[in-house]
Amino acid sequence: MKLVELLKLTEAKPLNLLNQAQIKELQRALQQLGYPVGSVDGLVGPKTRTAWSEFESDISEGNPEIVSLASIEKLQAMLNTDTSSGKAHDFSTKQGTIDAIRWECQSQGIGLQTQMAYVLATVEWETARTFKPVREAYWLSENWRKRNLRYYPFYGRGYVQLTWKNNYQKYSTLLGVDMVTNPDLALDSNIGLFVLVHGFKVGTFTGRKITDYINLNTTDFLRARRCINGNDQASKIAALANNYM
Repeated sequence: MKLVELLKLTEAKPLNLLNQAQIKELQRALQQLGYPVGSVDGLVGPKTRTAWSEFESDISEGNPEIVSLASIEKLQAMLNTDTSSGKAHDFSTKQGTIDAIRWECQSQGIGLQTQMAYVLATVEWETARTFKPVREAYWLSENWRKRNLRYYPFYGRGYVQLTWKNNYQKYSTLLGVDMVTNPDLALDSNIGLFVLVHGFKVGTFTGRKITDYINLNTTDFLRARRCINGNDQASKIAALANNYM
């Protein structure tokens, strides 16, 4: 993501004095980095204030009420390394996809070996070991999906299942592509890669983040399934994660 409106600032400003376009851009940037900003609405509400305060604390412990030029530069630098946009990955082989997933995990800040092992195990299971983005109920027809899935056409696609219109809209905003008009963009390998890792990082799929279960102090491969789909096949995916370790 390239900052445009915020880079127009020539001096530090209080957060609440940014214009609406600048606030929206700030919200999108913080959301992409995993800060809980809430809706991208151009309003400085409590979630936006908290997210900016967390960001400032993480980078320099600066004044959480001020948006400084140095903070904007740091924000852009973090965005530049947070997405695989422009990174050439080889998705033609299983190993190439594994390397891409590991790279993206490290880029987005969930780079513990245990975390990457669980993400890889999830992809292996969710894609029926193909390591290719798939459609929900890929063994059935589009007509079946249209008749049976109440969130059609925003059914699951990707390395994990991105579902519901609001989530397609969210990633359209984050990635600057129109996944609402064309949901099949979620099957693009680079887009699916970002969604996979970002979703684990911020809890897109169920509200649970991978760091809730796998961090420096805890490795709970069994309960980590809650990040994706409750307890469904949790023990099998935990076993796969142990194999990756």
